[in-house]
Amino acid sequence: MQNTSTSADSQDPATGSFWHRQRHGRIWLIGLILILIILGIVIWRVIAARRAAAAAAHRVTLISIKTATATKGDINVYLNAIGTVTPVYTDSLTTQVNGLVTEVQYTEGQRVRKGQPLIEIDPRPYQATLLQAQGILERDQGLLAQAKMDLARYQAALARNAIAQQIVDDQDKLVQQDEGTVKNDQGSVQFDELQLEYCHISAPISGQVGLRLVDPGNVVQSSGATTLAVITQLQPITVVFTLPEDSLAPVAARLAQNAKLSVDAFDRAAQKKIASGELLALDNQIDTTTGTLKARAIFPNQDYALFPNQFVNTRLLVNTEQGVTLVPSSTVQQNGSPRLSM
Repeated sequence: MQNTSTSADSQDPATGSFWHRQRHGRIWLIGLILILIILGIVIWRVIAARRAAAAAAHRVTLISIKTATATKGDINVYLNAIGTVTPVYTDSLTTQVNGLVTEVQYTEGQRVRKGQPLIEIDPRPYQATLLQAQGILERDQGLLAQAKMDLARYQAALARNAIAQQIVDDQDKLVQQDEGTVKNDQGSVQFDELQLEYCHISAPISGQVGLRLVDPGNVVQSSGATTLAVITQLQPITVVFTLPEDSLAPVAARLAQNAKLSVDAFDRAAQKKIASGELLALDNQIDTTTGTLKARAIFPNQDYALFPNQFVNTRLLVNTEQGVTLVPSSTVQQNGSPRLSM
């Protein structure tokens, strides 16, 4: 006989569907529980972080206190500011005559002394003009000498009543006319000599000349704005810096006492001292836009450590407080919180 028995689940479709629904329900329940657990952990961590931040905000910072023995002594009062190195003199040389540049006698960046030749302009046209003026002067000087000689003869003849007074007077005025002509000629000669001197351009100050601006063969005009050379004085040199208007009173009071206020110049990082000098002058008005006053300090600059337009940090010694209580700076502790713990 054929066996036709089967399992109950396979025979009852309704029962199989029931167990399938139960299994899916358990999976959704487990997923929901996991989501709730993860959400709880996240909320707990957020609350814990906020509590930790609040506790850190109210935590008292402990500061170690160092002790030292206070002493009596002197202490300097300084004002710090930023400044710019500024030459005492800066000369831009131009020509006062027209002509051809024949020679440039300096090298770029050369340090020159006062009166040293720099540029030569063709002098020949001015030499010729001067020679003409000198010739006219000599001719008129001869005419003047002849007029004076005739005047002397007429005066001697008048003393013997040999000629009329009118002749003597006329000759006297002729002498005065010749004297005026000679003076005019002398002025022309001096003018031409000056024009000839302008052909030889020399350094008006001692300093450093910049890059070459003209070359031999260039034609320059006195009416033009062509700069032939620029010279800046390096020794001594000054530094212009600003002071807050609130600091004007103590500085001005010290200057009124003819005190020599020392000024130190430091590099851009304010770490290395470059040079030492003294305060030279204060400006005559406060800049209302910044509330500061310009000041100028002068430095010997023997080692050429300061250079025009260089940025520096300055430190002005305003006063020296004497007999004050001194403690090492390492013993002073500063904190924003008023609560301290030792």
